[in-house]
Amino acid sequence: MSLLELDGVKVHFPVKKGLFFDRTVGHVYAVDGVSLSVESGQTYGLVGESGCGKTTLGRAVLRLNDITEGGVVFDGTDLAKLPSEEMRAFRRRLQMVFQDPLGSLNPRQNIESILAEGMAAHGIGKDAAERRKKIEDILAKVGLPSNAMSRYPHEFSGGQRQRIGIARALVLEPDVIICDEPVSALDVSVQAQVINLLEELQESLGLTYLVIAHDLAVVRHISDVIGVMYLGGLVEEAPSDALYAGPRHPYTKALMSAVPVPDPEVEDRRERILLHGDLPSPANPPTGCRFHTRCPWVQETKCATERPPLLDTGDGHKVACHFTAEIEAGTVKQTLATGIEAVIGTETVAAEAVETAEGEAESPAKVPGQGDAPVAVPAKDGAQDQGVPGGS
Repeated sequence: MSLLELDGVKVHFPVKKGLFFDRTVGHVYAVDGVSLSVESGQTYGLVGESGCGKTTLGRAVLRLNDITEGGVVFDGTDLAKLPSEEMRAFRRRLQMVFQDPLGSLNPRQNIESILAEGMAAHGIGKDAAERRKKIEDILAKVGLPSNAMSRYPHEFSGGQRQRIGIARALVLEPDVIICDEPVSALDVSVQAQVINLLEELQESLGLTYLVIAHDLAVVRHISDVIGVMYLGGLVEEAPSDALYAGPRHPYTKALMSAVPVPDPEVEDRRERILLHGDLPSPANPPTGCRFHTRCPWVQETKCATERPPLLDTGDGHKVACHFTAEIEAGTVKQTLATGIEAVIGTETVAAEAVETAEGEAESPAKVPGQGDAPVAVPAKDGAQDQGVPGGS
């Protein structure tokens, strides 16, 4: 049995409306049926664009967000069903490193107080002296001097604050650490230091990581297995090297094509997949496959009506797509463009936009009255109109 297993986890936030009496008029489907497993000592990387539900899923594992449906089984215990007091005891074994290191540290407490607070709550250390000694050891492990204990969060750099966040998780001796964008707010050189630190701590302490990030290079470097999320669900899961060598889901293909290649000749020759439209709202997700509104290989059958399950296609490579084999074999043709036309639309649409813009520029200026929509005012003396066209 895996150390951490998620089974059909859903996190839905109600949308309420009403002046005096709140009534639920809908839901935001932030996480909608995610199943995955993390083995002991493994690093599981979770990637996807902003708003896909990665952080919400990580917080749901710790019950910082209420789980609407599904199970989170940690070492044989379903955390979703635990009462609050019992869940509090389990949090010693499940810790989180938050995305914003400064925002996650109390500015009114010094570092010793911040780290000792959790230890005292979970009964770690017989007295203050023993806790202080353990804090010194942990700070040394993360590369901070012992005199850091008397200083406050604002006195440290971003990289040092993130090390403090890691130390706060380590003092409780956890089995699993959920790292939510642990290096996204740091400089590249500091990112490398923090990533190397996480790897060293994993080797020496036998830690298990769930790393949430959108930096694909960082995730590839640190992860054993990678899951790709889109609009609240997993669309692909595979070992790190296999996923980067041959992504099989159309969304993952587009995601990987966005990663720049340092060789300019290779960069010029490789295919860049551009997707149509924007990410749909999680409050009103598409029916069927969540990606079908933007998928270059969308088909008339199944895609808009049936949600594909995450199935193993061989070698532990799981994909949620009805036509994975056909796309790989080349028997299914692209139905949507993936070049620059995917962004600017067809030539007809572009020509209509130009004609509309020219007509607005030639029309006389109008002073909007009450209730009128704002209109563009023609530029004077050859200066360009700085207004933003409506509806874009």
